Amino acid sequence: MLGFHFSLYDPRQNGKSRFEQLLDLFMQLLTYTSGDAGEALNWLTQLDKQYQLTDDEYGMGDFIDDLRDKGYIDENRENGSFSITPKTEKGIRKKSLEEIFGKLKKTKKGNHQTFKPGQGDEINPETRPFQFGDMLEQIDFVSSIRNAQINHGIDQLQLGEDDLEIRETDFKSQTSTVLMIDISHSMILYGEDRITPAKKVAMALSELITTKYPKDTLDIVVFGNDAWPIEIKDIPYLQVGPYHTNTVAGLELAMDILRRRKNPNKQIFMITDGKPTCLKSGKRYYKNSFGLDRKIINRCINLAAQCKKIKIPITTFMIATDPHLQRFVTEFTETNNGKAFFAALDNLGAFVFRDFENGKQKTVY
Repeated sequence: MLGFHFSLYDPRQNGKSRFEQLLDLFMQLLTYTSGDAGEALNWLTQLDKQYQLTDDEYGMGDFIDDLRDKGYIDENRENGSFSITPKTEKGIRKKSLEEIFGKLKKTKKGNHQTFKPGQGDEINPETRPFQFGDMLEQIDFVSSIRNAQINHGIDQLQLGEDDLEIRETDFKSQTSTVLMIDISHSMILYGEDRITPAKKVAMALSELITTKYPKDTLDIVVFGNDAWPIEIKDIPYLQVGPYHTNTVAGLELAMDILRRRKNPNKQIFMITDGKPTCLKSGKRYYKNSFGLDRKIINRCINLAAQCKKIKIPITTFMIATDPHLQRFVTEFTETNNGKAFFAALDNLGAFVFRDFENGKQKTVY
């Protein structure tokens, strides 16, 4: 017999099925385990034992079966290990986007507003009086004729300069962004996990750009002793290594990537927690982790000046409170004419999102 089945309402479920609740936790744990599905499931099992996340009707075995059947994980039949699928990688990025930037709807391509009025590709709802130099195509004739009727009457209709109203249009610009992420050892020192918030921000920013600004480009660069690019799909698997901080290598690679972009609007976001301690000369690494080495600092400042010359602003998100480091970041930022934020781990995403959105409103020359 067809009909409705009513069950006891549990406010803790928030309208989600047991699978959806466990999936949310699984996605969060994957970020902390650098994409290791087996370790994430092990952590989830421990949480289940402590907080009774499952019951007799739906257990962890059912959840693992559902993950496999719904295409979230693959199982290696030879050794029984699990790995996440591209569907899960995208799910992690989407989850990070919702967590950090809020739920955003997909909009038109190239949806970056600029301050420069003119013959753009989107009509501005406001009008203004005619000014000398305005083009004929900008005249709002409906509003202008209405003004003429009000000012001169219907019997003697005449259209004068004072009656004309202009409806402006805004240019929609594209932006090329390089996000630099520090993966040096200091990102996990002193019992503080700094790499996970950085990864979440990177995943959220990549999902934001690919969904809301699909004509933009986003490149991810990680830097330790060296710097190298990674794909967006590789972000969940990022791990900190036994590296020093070669900020110079990261900036050089970011600049090289942006030089190849034809887009005139370019920018670099850099998330780091420590001072530059390394640079490479030929095959030799020059390292000094004890202080702000002038040889390394000068190279960083020179690159900041070069970026300013080719109109690439650098926004630095520094997860640190050392006053000596803050002075270096201030000098670096002033040289580039960029921006610097000394962000805590819990508000890093808000800083990045706000600055990224503000960066959309650029004048197109």
